[in-house]
Amino acid sequence: MAYTRRKSHEITVGNIRLGGDNPIRVQSMTNTSTMDTEASVAQILRIAEAGGELVRLTTQGTREAENMDLISQAVRRAGCPVPLVADVHFNPNVADVAALYCEKVRINPGNYVDAARQFKQLEYTDEQYAQELQKIEDRLLPFLDICREHGTAVRIGVNHGSLSDRIMSRYGDTPAGIVESCMEFLRICVRHNFMNVVISIKASNTVVMVQSMRLLVQEMEKEGMTFPLHLGVTEAGEGEDGRIKSAVGIGAMLTEGIGDTIRVSLSEAPEKEIPVASQLVDMIPECSRLRQEAEEGIKDDTVTLRLEASSLEELQLKAAMAVGAIFIDKKAHLLDIEAEGFDEATLRDLSDSILQAARIKFVKTEYISCPGCGRTLYDLEGTIHKIKAATAHLKGLKIAIMGCIVNGPGEMADADYGYVGAARGKVSLYKAKECIEKNIPEEEAVERLLKFIEEDLKGR
Repeated sequence: MAYTRRKSHEITVGNIRLGGDNPIRVQSMTNTSTMDTEASVAQILRIAEAGGELVRLTTQGTREAENMDLISQAVRRAGCPVPLVADVHFNPNVADVAALYCEKVRINPGNYVDAARQFKQLEYTDEQYAQELQKIEDRLLPFLDICREHGTAVRIGVNHGSLSDRIMSRYGDTPAGIVESCMEFLRICVRHNFMNVVISIKASNTVVMVQSMRLLVQEMEKEGMTFPLHLGVTEAGEGEDGRIKSAVGIGAMLTEGIGDTIRVSLSEAPEKEIPVASQLVDMIPECSRLRQEAEEGIKDDTVTLRLEASSLEELQLKAAMAVGAIFIDKKAHLLDIEAEGFDEATLRDLSDSILQAARIKFVKTEYISCPGCGRTLYDLEGTIHKIKAATAHLKGLKIAIMGCIVNGPGEMADADYGYVGAARGKVSLYKAKECIEKNIPEEEAVERLLKFIEEDLKGR
């Protein structure tokens, strides 16, 4: 396919312009406490040095939002102009404060006004539903006025894992519900002529992410909206699995001309996300061509992909990006990769990883793990490594390792087991959506999870 980028309107975020004819921007998020000014500034500078063009920080409360002012001042004194983004959940008052000190504020429609998701089966009459929408508008308008006054951009960021009970009651856990959660807020912005908005829809499931983004574009076109789009596969994990999964989902969209800014969410130091994201952007023309060739050459339910790559990571990203959409759309179910300089075992493992990332088949344990942020309540990277080392042999099992409750229960909805930060140094364990143990001391939690998995599997 000939690559043609979707035409969005341009917005301003601090010193950069996003959307329109501007380059696709790459970004990351700190995993430091936002109250630790020194550590946050140091990490922002490392992300910027790696090529990051925007940096997001969590703002759990007004203290963190206010401290963004000190962080911003320190970053500017260091000569770094990178725009800072405040990440807000559950408290619209925090968004109001953050808008005073940051170049952009991310709000989550699933918990901006709606209560935290409780997985309840609720029914809303049309009148009740309309009242809830009016409540959202009444609370959103003061925030938009603050943003308008201070030149602050807004990101409306929907996460599959944090849809509200209200949306769930009418649409269920579906791309249609994800998109409508976003459109409700966009319609308010349009009615009040606030257009300095970028949108993201993220999921750990690449199929859900791609289907939702495509549907969002369709729905926006119906209503004449041209907002720029941010891409990401949330809770993608770490190492090669996180990179392949991200390339499958993000790459599918980029090769379709969708996307104005991206983040590769890895459970690693945030500056490591930037080179991966930059590679995906650089690969768009080649992978668009490879995708077309691969799709045209499908035979006997098999995609044959012939590649050149100078490193294993380049091979992984290029292959996943080139064929991710083909398998997400189930146009084939088998993948044969040919690449000079790589042995058959490596190519076979890569094929299996891509097929698993696209939800075609499951050949190994799948880990849904968040990248960490200032909300993370335990040693995330160390925990991931411990759990992976003990469970890697459990073929086809899905284990979620989540830093906090914001997206935890939702993103791990189809996981077999979950490990979720509950409070500082405390962890709750889940079997599917059911919490089986609450507030376990961190030092005991991994062993308790492994013991529960072992006993549960024996009982099957």
